[in-house]
This record gives sequence, structure tokens and C-alpha cells, in this order.
Amino acid sequence: MASRVIKITSISVGDFYARHQEALGLKVVGSEDGFERVIREPAPNRPGLALAGFFTYFANKRIQVIGNSEASYLKKLSPDLRAERCRQLCDKKIPCIVAARDHTLVQELLTAAAKSKLAIFRTPMVTMKFLNLASIRLEQEFAESTSLHGCMVDYRGVGILIMGGSGSGKSETAIGMLERGGALVADDLVRVRRKGDELITSSPDLARGYIEMRGIGIINVANLYGLSAIRPEKRLDLVVTLKSESDINNVDRLGIRRKGYVLLGQSVPHVEIPVAAGRDTARLVAVAALDLQLRRLGYDMADEFNQKLLAKMAKDSRAI
Repeated sequence: MASRVIKITSISVGDFYARHQEALGLKVVGSEDGFERVIREPAPNRPGLALAGFFTYFANKRIQVIGNSEASYLKKLSPDLRAERCRQLCDKKIPCIVAARDHTLVQELLTAAAKSKLAIFRTPMVTMKFLNLASIRLEQEFAESTSLHGCMVDYRGVGILIMGGSGSGKSETAIGMLERGGALVADDLVRVRRKGDELITSSPDLARGYIEMRGIGIINVANLYGLSAIRPEKRLDLVVTLKSESDINNVDRLGIRRKGYVLLGQSVPHVEIPVAAGRDTARLVAVAALDLQLRRLGYDMADEFNQKLLAKMAKDSRAI
């Protein structure tokens, strides 16, 4: 059962700086005033038209990035006009300003920012590289997310979420997948976030690389199977629900009617596998993953059998 969906509508400038300063090469210019301001849209903005005095449709909820064009334009303005445009920009309650290419900003902008208690950062990155990387990280920050109870594994490139009731054998099945060359993403608590049209899964930091086995305890996967048996995150491709033996008559036998598991507005292929004594559940999950790969390549085994069956029935009916 999925937990509530978490929707992020804003993050503070201070949090963004703390989490991404190293990856984005950010350095504070001046004081840390303005760190409590919030970023409300997951994309940076270049304020070229705003610096020219056009503020209609100005994206004031975004990080403002000063690149070569903006820096050069400001330097060509008269001192009075430059001071006015910088004041107008800083009065728009923007989250912060980032100077790309380690540009030294004009004094009028530094003065206006200090007066408005607005944070300014510098980065050595070229403007487009910073825009791209910052956009990716902001999208991750604003992505919808939720958590589920289950085991997440990567088997031959297929991300499989194994779900089921307590004692259904989720962890045992995951161990069986690792012994077949799979890798563990998460055990017990699986975090899921939406990234575009994909669902990306991961584990809480403290639990990453560990799996709980009833009767044995906590297992360090890397110690037993090597570092290649761990994945920090994986796209969700397939949901497998382990069903009790009593539900075996309610499980689809032919696989013609495809089911989907809806999560964060996305439908993921879903199969149900009955669990019974003596059944190699891990092998069945592996077969389900390989079947999914074949269907993605355009080959559907269930449909092939159904078409042969229909052709045979049609042939027999003509013979009567």
C-alpha cells in the first residue's frame, strides 16, 4: 500500500544551496541574507528582457541567472539607468541570483541585492551547462514522491518492485534474484518519485544495501554478493504482487489481459504470482521480467498462443 503522495511546492534558497553547492560549483557572494527566500518553480530563468525594462510575464518565482549577454548588457547602460533596472529586478521578490562563468556583477546590482537582502551566488560553469544541471536538480526537488512497502530489484535492466502481504516472501524472492545476477535497490521501504514520464525508485540512505531475512536478521548485500549487487536507484518497469495460495484461482493464467499498477499517475505493468510451498518464486519473477523485455521488443507470447488457438478453432469450424 502506497503512503500519501508528497508534493513539493517550494524549497528555500538555503536548502538548495546546501544540497547542490558542490555539484553546481556555487559560492556565496557577500552575506547569506535571503537564504530564507523560496524557489517556487523548478527551472532557472535568464532575466534578459527584465533588464531591458520589460517585466510582463517575468518569471519571478525562479532562480535568475546572469550570463554573458546579461552581464554585457548591464555594463553598456548608463549608471543611472543601470541602477534603476537592477533595483526593479531585485524588487520583484525573486529567490536569488546566480552569476555564471564567475562573472563579477556590476556594483549597482550588488547594492540593490544587498538592500533587498537578496542572496547572490557565483559559479564557474558556462551559462547553458549551469541551466541544464540546475534544471535537472530542481526537477528532482519538485518531483512528486511516495513510499511503498516491498522490495525493489534490478534484474537484467528491468526494475522490479516486489509487493505482497507480510510473510509472503518478498525478501526471500529478492535474495533469489540477487543470486541470479540481480541487484538490490531497496528492501522494506521503497521510495518512488516521478521524473517526467518515468518512476524512479530508491532506498532511504540508512537502509541502502541491507535486506532483512526472517530467521536470519539483517544482511549486508555488498558483503555477500559484492558492490555490483547494489543500485542506488532504478526506474520502475514492473510491479509483481505475491499472492497467497488461496488466491490461486483468481490469478490470470494466460496473461492475455494485461494489468497495470497506477502509481503517481503512471501505469506500470503488473503481474500477480501465487506463492506456494515448493515454488521457485524468484525464477517466476525472472520469467516475468524476461517476458516484459520481449513484449517491449514486439513479441507477445500470450498473444501468439491466442492467435494460434483462434486459427485452430476457425479451421476446425470450417471442417465441420
